[in-house]
Amino acid sequence: MSDNLDHLSFSELVARVRACTLCAEVLPEGPRPVVQLSETARILVVGQAPGRKVHQTGLPFNDPSGDRLRGWMGIDRCTFYNEKELAILPMGFCYPGTGKSGDLPPRPECAETWREALLARLPNIELTLLIGQCAQAWHLPDGSKKVTANVEQWRHYWPQQLPMPHPSPRNNLWLRRNPWFEKEVIPALQGRVRGLLSTA
Repeated sequence: MSDNLDHLSFSELVARVRACTLCAEVLPEGPRPVVQLSETARILVVGQAPGRKVHQTGLPFNDPSGDRLRGWMGIDRCTFYNEKELAILPMGFCYPGTGKSGDLPPRPECAETWREALLARLPNIELTLLIGQCAQAWHLPDGSKKVTANVEQWRHYWPQQLPMPHPSPRNNLWLRRNPWFEKEVIPALQGRVRGLLSTA
């Protein structure tokens, strides 16, 4: 599909994404694509899919997960939501609904339809945060491994990419079992983010 989108300007492409209704029939609360994009962004955050609160507000990571992610990055909300510096492109753009153990996986139609075309229009990205297994499986050449294995090998992808666990409160147990993540990875992440934003 990306070949059919090449003729669109960046603003036209983003408008198409925000008006997308491909999955309308299967989304429990209807389509509401949530992305944050600018051609000037130097940092890209790749999450899974919006949760219910994000769906309701239309603001990505506007929840406790976002609070923790901003803390990990060492930035405030104002910086996080500055689209000229930071892009947010989840694997699924709409809230997929809830299953037995939390939110359902991202709908696959988003990546199949839009992802390559959008990434091609983000030429200035120097750091991509890959949050969770779906993001890692798509972006990393060997990312189909479990999240813990990908995160343990973070130095293999650094400093262009960083596989990360999801910052959801549901992952508190993972963080307690893997204290090295906040001791080793977070300081490196914060330094990299500071460097990119200070030279923007």
